[in-house]
Amino acid sequence: MSEMALQGAKARTRSRVGLTVRRNIGWGVSVLALCGALSILGAIFSFVLARGLPALRPKVFTTVTSGIAGGLENAILGTLMLVAFGVLMVAVIGFGTGIWLSSYASPKPREFVRLLTDVLAGVPSIVVGYFGYILLVKIAGWQFSLAGGAIALTIIMLPYVVRGTDLALESVPRELREGGFALGATYTTVLLTISWPYALPSVLTMLLLATGIALGETAPLIYTAGWSNYMPTWQLTHAPVPYLTYVIWTFISQPFAQSHALAYAAAAILMLMIVVTNVLARSWLESLARKQHGAR
Repeated sequence: MSEMALQGAKARTRSRVGLTVRRNIGWGVSVLALCGALSILGAIFSFVLARGLPALRPKVFTTVTSGIAGGLENAILGTLMLVAFGVLMVAVIGFGTGIWLSSYASPKPREFVRLLTDVLAGVPSIVVGYFGYILLVKIAGWQFSLAGGAIALTIIMLPYVVRGTDLALESVPRELREGGFALGATYTTVLLTISWPYALPSVLTMLLLATGIALGETAPLIYTAGWSNYMPTWQLTHAPVPYLTYVIWTFISQPFAQSHALAYAAAAILMLMIVVTNVLARSWLESLARKQHGAR
C-alpha cells in the first residue's frame, strides 16, 4: 500500500473514531438530561403525594372550607367550573382564530396576529389577573365572579390554542387538500371535511395542554374570582368562587398543621386531576389518530 493510501486510510479511521466519540457524547448528554428531568419530576410527585395522599380523607371531598380548616368540596367544584367555562370560551375563540389564520387571513394580518399571539403567551399571569381586575371587577362592576375568573383563564389559554390550531392546519399535507379541490369541493368544504379532521388530534392535544396550565393558575383568579368558603353557584357575576390553587397558596403559609394538610391535599388533587386528564385524553387522541390514519 502506498504511503498516500495509508495516510488516507488513517484519516478515515480517525474520522470514524471522532464521529463515534461525538455520537457517544451526544447520547450521554441526552441520557443525563433525561434522567435529570425525570428526577425533578419524580421528586415533585413524591413530595406532593407523600404529604397530600394521607390528607385525602372522605370529609375533604364532602365538606366545604371553614376559615383555614374544613374540606375542599367547594374548592374542587369551583376549580372545575372555572376551567370548564374557560375551556368552552377558548375553544370557540381559539379554534376560530386559528382557522382564520391558517386558511383565510392575508399575509400581513396573519403575521401581525401571530406576533400578538406570541406576545400574549409571554405576558405574566399576574398581569392578566390585574387587567381582569381593572376591566371586569372595577369598570364592568362584576365584582369577583365566575365569569371574570373564566375570562382570565381564557386569556391565559388563548395563545396556546390559537397557535396550536394554526400550526396543526398548516401541517395538513397539500396533496390531501388538492385532492379535494380536484373533486370539485369548495375551500370551506375541504377545510371542514379534510383539513380539520386531519388536524383535530393535534388541536385537541394543545387544548389539553392549555387546560393543564389553567388548572394550575393562581394569580389571575385571585384578582378576578376572589375566594369563598361556600359552595359556588351558577351566578356568573357578583359571586366569588373558591378554587384549589388559592388553598395551596394561602393555607400553606398558616402556622397550623390542619391548614398545611389541606394545602397538600389540594396540591395532590390538582396533580391527580392533571395526570388522569392527560392520560385519558391522550389515549383517546391516539386512538382517534390511529383510526384516521387507518381510514386513509
